[in-house]
Amino acid sequence: MSNRLTAAMIDQAAERLRPVIRRTALEPNERLSGLLGGRVLLKREDAQLCRSYKVRGAFNLIASLTQDERRRGVVCASAGNHGQGVAFACARLGINGRVYVPSTTPRQKRERIAALGGDRVEIVVGGGTYDEASGAAHDDSERTGAVYVHPFDDVRTMAGQGTVGLEILEQSGGRPGTVVVPVGGGGLISGLAVWLREHSPGTRIVGAEPAGAASMRAALDHGGPVALPELDTFVDGAAVGRVGDATFPLVKELVDEVVAVDEGAICTEMLDLYQTDGIIAEPAGALAGAAAREALPYASPGPVVCVVSGGNNDVSRYNEVLERSLVHIGLRHYFLVTFPQRPGALRHFLDEVLGEGQDIIAFEYIKKNNRETGPALVGIELERAGDLDDLLFRMKASPLTVERIPPGSPLFTFIL
Repeated sequence: MSNRLTAAMIDQAAERLRPVIRRTALEPNERLSGLLGGRVLLKREDAQLCRSYKVRGAFNLIASLTQDERRRGVVCASAGNHGQGVAFACARLGINGRVYVPSTTPRQKRERIAALGGDRVEIVVGGGTYDEASGAAHDDSERTGAVYVHPFDDVRTMAGQGTVGLEILEQSGGRPGTVVVPVGGGGLISGLAVWLREHSPGTRIVGAEPAGAASMRAALDHGGPVALPELDTFVDGAAVGRVGDATFPLVKELVDEVVAVDEGAICTEMLDLYQTDGIIAEPAGALAGAAAREALPYASPGPVVCVVSGGNNDVSRYNEVLERSLVHIGLRHYFLVTFPQRPGALRHFLDEVLGEGQDIIAFEYIKKNNRETGPALVGIELERAGDLDDLLFRMKASPLTVERIPPGSPLFTFIL
C-alpha cells in the first residue's frame, strides 16, 4: 500500500463505496448565496449514512482488509462520527470491533454507535479528549492485534473521504470556484484536495477549523504537526489536538487557505441552518458555512461549495449553542456590578442604567454582611447589537462600579 494518496485511490474507493453509501445532494442555498453575493451550494453529508461523511473512510479501510486482518478485528478512536462509520462497517461486513470515545462525546453519538454496531461493536470510554482516546485505542491494537482504523491519518481513510470531492465535481455541472471544507485531523480536506487538484486545478480550496482547536493552522505555522497546548472540545467533530502526519503535507501543498472560525460564529450558522434552511447540523457540520460568511471577503469566480459534514447533534446542547451565538453577534453581554448594600440600589440599576428593550437574563448576587458593597454577575440581552455603546455610557455615568466581562476573558468559561 502506498503512503501517498493518489486520485486513482479515490477512484477505487468510489467504486467500492458506490453500492453502500449514499450519493448525497449538492443543493443551492439561498441564504448563504444572499450573504456572499454569489451562488453557494451545500454538499449535504449530514444526510449520509450515519449522518456524516466519516462512514466513507471507515468503510473503505475496513473493506480493504485481508481475511487474516478481518479475523483479528478492528479498533478505533472517535469523537462520535467515525465510530458510527466503523460500527456500520463492522455490522455490514461481519467484523468485530471496539470504539474508544472521549468522555466529551455527546450521548446521542454513543447511542448511535451502539445501535449501528449491535453485538459486533463494544464502546469504551478512553480519556477526556480525542487524543487520549486515540492513545488508548493504539494500546489496544498493540496488545490484541486488532487493526487500528484511523479516522483521518491513513490513505485508505483519506481515499474514502476524498470521494466527497469526486461527487462534488460530478454533480456541480462545472468547476466550483471555491470549496470550503471543515478540518479536524485533515482526512477529508486531504482527499478532496488530491482529487480536485487533478481534475479541477483552478478551484480554490479553503479549510475551516474551530478557533479553539486550530491544529492545522498551528502545524502550518510550525512547519509540521504539533500538539496544541489547550483544546476547546465544543466542536467535537473537529476538535483534534494534532493533525495527521500523512494529511499535513497534502494540506500544505494543495490547500490554498486554512482559516480559524470562532465557535460563536459556528453556533450562529448552526441556528441559521436549522431555522432558515431546515438543516440539523452538528457544530463541525456548520464550520464551512460559518467560514464562508465570516472569512471569505472575496467574490468567487464560480459557485462556492460548503461541505455540511455531519448532522449528529444532541438537542440538549442547543442552550449552549444559543448562548454562544448571542454573545458572538453582540446581543448578550455580561458584567460584574458592585452594588451598595442599601435599599433601592437594584432599582436604580433597572431604572437608570437599563434602556428600552434591554433585559436582565442572569443575576447572581453575593451579599457579604461585613461589607458595605456586594458584587453581582449580571447578564444583559440587547434588542440590537448597536445599543451596546449607549448601555456602556449609562453604566459609566452611574455611581455603580461596573466591569465588563469580555468573551475572551478566563471568567467567561464560568458563564458558558
